[in-house]
Amino acid sequence: MFVDSHCHLDRLKQNSEELAQTLTFARQRGVEHFLCVSVSVNDYPEMVNTVAGFSDVSVSCGVHPLHQEDACDFETLLSAASSDKVVAIGETGLDYYYSEDTKDVQVQSFIDHIKVANETGKPLIIHTRDARQDTLDLLKQYKAPETIGVLHCFTEDLPMAQAAMEMGFYISISGIVTFKSATELQQVAKAIPLDRLLIETDSPWLAPVPHRGKQNQPGYVVEVGEFIAKLRGISVNELAEATTANFYRLFSGIKANGKG
Repeated sequence: MFVDSHCHLDRLKQNSEELAQTLTFARQRGVEHFLCVSVSVNDYPEMVNTVAGFSDVSVSCGVHPLHQEDACDFETLLSAASSDKVVAIGETGLDYYYSEDTKDVQVQSFIDHIKVANETGKPLIIHTRDARQDTLDLLKQYKAPETIGVLHCFTEDLPMAQAAMEMGFYISISGIVTFKSATELQQVAKAIPLDRLLIETDSPWLAPVPHRGKQNQPGYVVEVGEFIAKLRGISVNELAEATTANFYRLFSGIKANGKG
């Protein structure tokens, strides 16, 4: 069985009935759990309401680095993220590719998220693009030894992945790995130890081949898994079992909540 370790179900252009059909399609393909990831604390209550009827959907809470217009202070973030419903903090991180002009705000927001993860004991979900050294440096400076997490939708190089794994982080690969241009990422996906690997869709964005150009959806995590399994020369079942076990090991609060 697969899990979609990172999706944005509230961002799909679907009504409640269509969303239910989308999740049914994914379940029929062998996807047993979905982590719906927050990009704005302001939108978090609405996101929770969107997925409230699905027992196999868990949620995170945080502010995406490209959504700093929705930035909140530490206490507001801590209060929202302390909910028993929340299994992870984020997504957070740094993105200098699209928004270097908000660097200072991004850095402070990232620090706040790391501190909230330290205080709540919940894992971090990190988005990083063109900010390799700052991402690693801030984690080294502010992360508690026991705080772990995942670098999601990973598109950086192997040395960054190795540095993150040394700090206890997992690496999650999205449908980008199926793109013909993603030769470096494909090598990274082959090199990551199987016990540190996660897979995701990041839907509704980044649909994998052969669905590229369509709105992405959680059921397409199967294509991501199949592609990586072929890259690594292992069976799809082995890839699915390992990444699913890694998911529940990292997001241990899901099992504690009786899900999964």
